[in-house]
Amino acid sequence: MTDTSTPQVVFACVRNGGRSVISRVLTEHYAGGRVTALSAGTQPGEHIHPEVARALASLGLDTSREEPTLLTRDTIAASSMAITLGCGEECPFVPGVTYRDWPVADPGGQDDETVRAIVADLDARVRDLLVEIVPGIELPASVLEG
Repeated sequence: MTDTSTPQVVFACVRNGGRSVISRVLTEHYAGGRVTALSAGTQPGEHIHPEVARALASLGLDTSREEPTLLTRDTIAASSMAITLGCGEECPFVPGVTYRDWPVADPGGQDDETVRAIVADLDARVRDLLVEIVPGIELPASVLEG
């Protein structure tokens, strides 16, 4: 189990190339080390979606170290929360871990405007989540306001 003073959240989708990566990068950006954020996929692809990398780069967020990773039962078991983004029943269930499903469109292959709308949706969800799980956190301004 992880250090209980630093919650660990795993964001899980199918390919681990879009939604889960966006969520992980935003969480890491806003949490300032107060949350460990992981992302993984049930059927990871070979790379993150280029349109996702472009959208995040335009907001000043680096995706150069993001690599699709296989979601394992151990990854979930080591986390206090699992956020599922389209992997549904394929995500392993581990008793004691809090699960949330975020129904968010897949940005893979979408135009830039659609990807930006998905990033905006996830930005709001991540910010709400951090306020909920990190007592007293003061979030910086949204990257979308810059």
